[in-house]
Amino acid sequence: MEKKKFWKRLGIFILDFFEVFTPAITFSLLFIAFMAQVFFRYFLVPLTWPLEFTLIAFIWTTLFGACFAMRDSSHVKFSLIYDMSKPKTKIWMRIIGNVLLIFSFCIALFPTYRYIDFMSFKRSNVLKIPMNIAFSPFIVFMLIMIGRIGYNLFIDLKKLYRGEL
Repeated sequence: MEKKKFWKRLGIFILDFFEVFTPAITFSLLFIAFMAQVFFRYFLVPLTWPLEFTLIAFIWTTLFGACFAMRDSSHVKFSLIYDMSKPKTKIWMRIIGNVLLIFSFCIALFPTYRYIDFMSFKRSNVLKIPMNIAFSPFIVFMLIMIGRIGYNLFIDLKKLYRGEL
């Protein structure tokens, strides 16, 4: 039982690291670099590195922040038809949508990995960061989304099987 608690706590820590701490840190660094860029542009000599850094930090913040939004279903939704549907129809809509999303993410996972691996030869112009490092959060994003959508699909199928509508 103690081993099970350890693995659960470790999993929660890893998800928190990617979904909470990483976006907070990258957004803070993005903001500091942006402010430094503005200060240096107007009062000293314009810098070239903050633009590149803020673009990469924005990618990291957006992708990992989207994982956090999936945690509590706080994505923007256009749900006019869904809200007016019956509970059984809603559960089937969620199941079909989640199956399509998992299928799409799984199809795109390997080609995305190959492309990001291919980008290892290219480096950013100013900071010389390998582009596979800059774009690697997309793989983590896809894996977390597959896991979260799979979990939601499992819950919906369990509700449908048990008749909990």
